[in-house]
Amino acid sequence: MKFLIVFVALFAVALAAPNPDAVILRSDSEVNPDSFKFAWETSDGQSANAEGHLNNIGTENEAIAVRGSYSFTADDGVTYTVNYIADENGFQPQGAHLPVAP
Repeated sequence: MKFLIVFVALFAVALAAPNPDAVILRSDSEVNPDSFKFAWETSDGQSANAEGHLNNIGTENEAIAVRGSYSFTADDGVTYTVNYIADENGFQPQGAHLPVAP
């Protein structure tokens, strides 16, 4: 559950200042009891996609694992993309603009 909270929080940050003139170009989603996937894209260059599934279903170690990415064009005109994994090992983002742990 904590991974889902982190995911939603980061997703909200990426969309904090939406362009009111942007239109949705694509929006797909599929939600199942033990998995989900979604993808969307807007005319102002924002996009996101993710796939998640439950691991160890029905056990004490049941956990969600999510793999996805999101992109946006910042005020400086640069498109930033974050690829991430969120699972029992925590949230693991990667992006050319993000610092790398030693």
